[in-house]
Amino acid sequence: MSIPLDSAALDALFTEARTHSYWQDKPVAQEVLQQLYTLTALGPTSANCSPGRFVFVTSPEGKAKLKPALSSGNVDKTMAAPVTVIVAWDPAFYEVLPKLFPHGDARSWFTSSPELAKETAFRNSSLQAGYLILAARSLGLDAGPMSGFDPAKINAAFFSESKWQVNVLINLGYGDASRLHARLPRLRFEEASKFA
Repeated sequence: MSIPLDSAALDALFTEARTHSYWQDKPVAQEVLQQLYTLTALGPTSANCSPGRFVFVTSPEGKAKLKPALSSGNVDKTMAAPVTVIVAWDPAFYEVLPKLFPHGDARSWFTSSPELAKETAFRNSSLQAGYLILAARSLGLDAGPMSGFDPAKINAAFFSESKWQVNVLINLGYGDASRLHARLPRLRFEEASKFA
């Protein structure tokens, strides 16, 4: 794609987009969440490995399972959010590589190196979490990513019958803009970047 996005799109994705902790009492339709996944899945990953796995927690029962694993500062905003996405990674992601990467035997790259498989799964599921945030914003949703939780409790509550492992949580919905704080500072280019 060689055409830069216009300023309205950049505002929606970055410039005016904010991390939300307070939510309007407005549900997110399952069709929107399915569209969100479809967009997220289009983001690039190493050898198209796509190790991210997503649990869209929307029910009171699901929220009740999630609550004991949350740090105290994340409980209220997560219970109020219409959706909490558990972004996980599949340690056996390479089993579907013959389908996702038919150009070569990419599966063998990972079956011969458990360390590489784990690193690849975690790194690429983290990329997919970022894609999910941008896809959510592109669909008019607000997002609030979080890392304050007990991974063992989430894995036990949601993944006891699979080998999936939680990476990050992302609250989704329609944020209450009236309760936003001022945007926090960011590092300048010179502070965080250099040319080589």
